[in-house]
Amino acid sequence: MDSLRIGLIGYGEVGRTFSAGLKPGAVWTGAWDLKFDDPAQRDEPLAHAMAQGIEACDGVASLCAQATLLISAVTASNTLAVAEAVAPHIRPGSVFLDLNSASPGTKQRAAALIDAAGAHYVEAGVMTSVPPYGIRVPMLLGGAHAARLQPVLAALGMEATVASEKLGIASATKMCRSVMIKGLEALVIESYTTARHHGVEDAMIATLQETFPSIDWHKQGSYFFSRVAQHGKRRAEEMREVAHTVREAGFEPFMAAAIAQKHDWMAAQTRAGLFADLGPNPPWQAFADRLLAARGPAANDETIE
Repeated sequence: MDSLRIGLIGYGEVGRTFSAGLKPGAVWTGAWDLKFDDPAQRDEPLAHAMAQGIEACDGVASLCAQATLLISAVTASNTLAVAEAVAPHIRPGSVFLDLNSASPGTKQRAAALIDAAGAHYVEAGVMTSVPPYGIRVPMLLGGAHAARLQPVLAALGMEATVASEKLGIASATKMCRSVMIKGLEALVIESYTTARHHGVEDAMIATLQETFPSIDWHKQGSYFFSRVAQHGKRRAEEMREVAHTVREAGFEPFMAAAIAQKHDWMAAQTRAGLFADLGPNPPWQAFADRLLAARGPAANDETIE
């Protein structure tokens, strides 16, 4: 791409991580986020953007006017809304890279809006958590323009692989993986907390260690609890998109719906301040103990018959 100028839509964890990785590339980088327009929330993200050398734009139209590569990194439920907001303003010939965790059907509807505006839509399936990898988080690209964009992203330091020219393949891969990963997170939270109540956590985890010896189940459990406590709302939104993916395959998403509910529940505990003072990197037992203490006296009196 000639005269590469990058516009980030969404300046949360993913947007900030990518902006930090892109900065050494010496290309203009701008950002826009709904929080920029909110007097109650804008001071911190605007200050962060300024400190990182990111131009905070005053609206999506301003960002689109300057960027040749737009990167959408918002919550799953806003995937289509962002495409609808961008479509009237995106410059013809620009590329719209959609990092959001959405179903193939949602990505296809977003692509139709961007392509109708004369720009080029490329889907991305982000295949693992962003923070450990930063800008080099593994991504699968999809769509008619994916192969042309891949070397541009590689030059910026991204770990992107073309999955298919067919739109939806990358997203389907991501969504099907999320059934397993987000499901495992939900299962660990439910299993570990219940085992903690009954006093069998050490014995239970020992059996997991024996069956799956390559996983440190205490360490992995702590990571799962902390990530869901921090990002449960976002993960629940992703799982509702996963449910759409399952429905698009002709099945009832029993598991995806239950996983979304569990993540939403954990997000509610966080909003209620249940984990507020746990400090950095708490063990899973600290989360479980807070959940157990919050149940009330009736639950605490339950025993195995």
